Amino acid sequence: MSNIDRRTLVKGSLAAMMAGAAFSRAAFAQSSEPILLGVSGPLTGPNAQYGTQWKQGFDLALDEIQAAGGINGRKLAYSFEDSQSDPRQSVAIAQKFVSDPRIVMELGDFSSPASMAASPIYQRGGLVQFGFTNSHPDFTKGGDFMWSTSVSQADEQPLLAQYAVKRLGLKKLAVLHLNTDWGRTSRDYFVKAAKEYGAEVAVTEGYIAEERDFRSTLVRVRDANPDGLILISYYSDGALIARQARQVGLKQTICAASSVYSPKFLELGGEAVEDVHLGTRYFPEDPRPEVQKFIAGFKKKYNGQEPDAFNAYAYDAMNMAAAVVKIGGTDRRAIRDAFTKVRDVSSVIFGTATFDVETRRVKGAMNAELVVRKGQFALWDGKPT
Repeated sequence: MSNIDRRTLVKGSLAAMMAGAAFSRAAFAQSSEPILLGVSGPLTGPNAQYGTQWKQGFDLALDEIQAAGGINGRKLAYSFEDSQSDPRQSVAIAQKFVSDPRIVMELGDFSSPASMAASPIYQRGGLVQFGFTNSHPDFTKGGDFMWSTSVSQADEQPLLAQYAVKRLGLKKLAVLHLNTDWGRTSRDYFVKAAKEYGAEVAVTEGYIAEERDFRSTLVRVRDANPDGLILISYYSDGALIARQARQVGLKQTICAASSVYSPKFLELGGEAVEDVHLGTRYFPEDPRPEVQKFIAGFKKKYNGQEPDAFNAYAYDAMNMAAAVVKIGGTDRRAIRDAFTKVRDVSSVIFGTATFDVETRRVKGAMNAELVVRKGQFALWDGKPT
């Protein structure tokens, strides 16, 4: 066979594959089957609890979406693949989703590194990657198929610095952060903003997600003699650090990133997290109707369980996905374009959500300054702890 014949054969095969995929998507678009979203996230591994919280938020939103008639009469559903929030797994899942004509949009992954590793596959495959918890500023720079309702760390960490330095009056800080891409990026934005507000950063210490003994790190922090301890953590490790900080005699003010906000932080931290300060995008005492509707529905569905921020993020994400699919239908590129057209979607985190088409993120998240008082989260009243 000549080279020309081979090239013709390859081109013909590719054209046939593309035509086959297009036919499959067209057939699916005319189907009465549920419209299917792909979810890539952790169901096992160190971040498994967040995948569970996602499912609770998704399922509550889907109940409401189906009760309102679904998507032009069709049900909306999702297929959840366990990535363990591992970039190697998220890449394999991306390949699977892109090649499945039933998947019209992907949600996830949990961590920005896991999502960003898979972004080139979604971009080349023309499938929206909706990274609704991906706060790394570079996530949406991966291409025009990357969208997020997560508040970027470039916006979030200066709010934490403002709370710690300008509002609480802390001047000499120790920063403990997860030694992940998210943690390091958050640290850098926080440190930059804290210094601009006039604080000294005496020490920064990174730790791995699986770490359980922080005492040697906390002794170094104690030796630096800060007046405030900043935690860029999730709720499980943040609570453990707070407990061990008090055990080694650190009595300084603790101010934590919004990622610790969860009833589990109070449960795991106990008395050690009393008087811990934090900012949050979600607070159940917020009287806005979007928040109160979500809380009432969640408690009813899950036997009185209190929702946390990750439940709310997932709930918002599924409602946004539904709003986008109502505009874009089941065509993948039309769904991408629908993100530029959707307006004022009801949102727990934002009130109403509309995308900035340049950043492919939503701006205007609510920000509440909280403190733990008597074992509960409360709005900070401006009084010293």
